[in-house]
Amino acid sequence: MQLPVKKILTWLVPVVMVTGCQGAAGSAASPPARSPATASAEIVSREAVDGRTDKLVIDSPATGGLRSVWVLKPAGWTPGSTGWRVLYLLHGCCAGGAWDWLRTGETARLTARLDAVVIVPEGGSMGWYADWRDGPGWETFHMTEVPRLVEPRYGAGTRRAVAGFSMGGLGAFVYAARHPGVFEAAASFSGVLDIRDDVRGYRRFMADNGVDTKDLWGDPSAWAEHNPADLAGRLKGVRLYASSGDGEPGPLDPGRQGGATSDRTEAAIMRQNLNFARAAEKAGVKVTTDFYGNGTHTWPYWMRSFERALPLLLP
Repeated sequence: MQLPVKKILTWLVPVVMVTGCQGAAGSAASPPARSPATASAEIVSREAVDGRTDKLVIDSPATGGLRSVWVLKPAGWTPGSTGWRVLYLLHGCCAGGAWDWLRTGETARLTARLDAVVIVPEGGSMGWYADWRDGPGWETFHMTEVPRLVEPRYGAGTRRAVAGFSMGGLGAFVYAARHPGVFEAAASFSGVLDIRDDVRGYRRFMADNGVDTKDLWGDPSAWAEHNPADLAGRLKGVRLYASSGDGEPGPLDPGRQGGATSDRTEAAIMRQNLNFARAAEKAGVKVTTDFYGNGTHTWPYWMRSFERALPLLLP
């Protein structure tokens, strides 16, 4: 299903200050086999948050600690039922974490009628959806430990989709590219889709938030393996959705329109999204884009995009 596309032709401010606080494929394959390093991962507790939502705590050797995962069950789910589709939701950086997806109730409302188990895993305030060179293994946690422990418990089948905002948009596209066949659809909302667009600025931003990029991805020459724009060619066969605003206050920014300061983060994100779209086009990869013009790097735009993307994620 093609969604409306609006092309942004304006020149964007060259700044990378990224924050996340504010053709169909066939059936997907199973996640990668569990490595010996993650064999001891286990669920240590489960809390029923409400009638539909569970909070699990996993003892994760990959990340070296206890990690939370929220699960929203579909209507009609019963213990022992099987074959459910799965939607993974990945969060942005810096604050809030996975709970950002659940705190307002909008995610629960929008997914209430879906025949899918929704899994919302913790990803670290500055985890960046990677196994660090010197640090936690978030990719192993999300792509091995969580699927092996959570999916069977909730009767998941083999059809999966993944979506995320800001840092989570990077995670959604990187995971879909690096793990072919696992996800049949992926969506990014104001996602960080080209970390090599401004390497110096990006390293400065990371350092300001306590991260040495050498510990995360190594030398910048190795960043391509974790950069959606460089991985675009590996996304063939995955249904893709990418959205972004241009950083100017828009209709979902009450009180900010009419001469308000531009959001330089979203302007930089828009440039990255255009870079990704060009790379995908060059690689012959189809992407549904919603470059909607005025809009900032804030929650209302991400939720609007999430609602627009759902028919593509879970048709």
